[in-house]
Amino acid sequence: MTEARKPIVNLKNLKLEHWQRGSFFESSDVSFGALLGLKDLGIGYGEVPPGKSGCPFHNHHVEEELFIVLEGQGTYRFGNERHEVGPGDVLGAPAGGPETAHHLINTGTVALKYLSISTMAATEICEYPDSGKFLAKTRRPGSPKASFRFIGRAASTTDYWDGEPGA
Repeated sequence: MTEARKPIVNLKNLKLEHWQRGSFFESSDVSFGALLGLKDLGIGYGEVPPGKSGCPFHNHHVEEELFIVLEGQGTYRFGNERHEVGPGDVLGAPAGGPETAHHLINTGTVALKYLSISTMAATEICEYPDSGKFLAKTRRPGSPKASFRFIGRAASTTDYWDGEPGA
């Protein structure tokens, strides 16, 4: 018999995972949709230190994201614009091209704390305008983990027929 999931998670009881990459990217965060029994809706909680960002500037072709700022101050970089944000602000990141690229930067003096909520498509393409990369991934419906994941740059494209026997 499987244990029933509780429909409530308290943020202060979550175990955050701290990570850092280079001098600009750092966060303590956790994804917890599965704890609520959610299969196709991602939800996370993050705490980003002053002067840092929790992810590279990126856009999704399929998935949509929503961020709710709980504490702290920051800048929401969205497309070619920058918006100052603080507690109570709700930020949308619809699917699209580079005009919907986004990320949060902590410009305050204390941790920027926020919730992130996203659709979890079975197949997704993300672009990273600052670095020229793209990410292609798939996952089986109901599973939070990617079954296929590739990060590359369009400059390394291959012809459709390249390497095919008899082509």
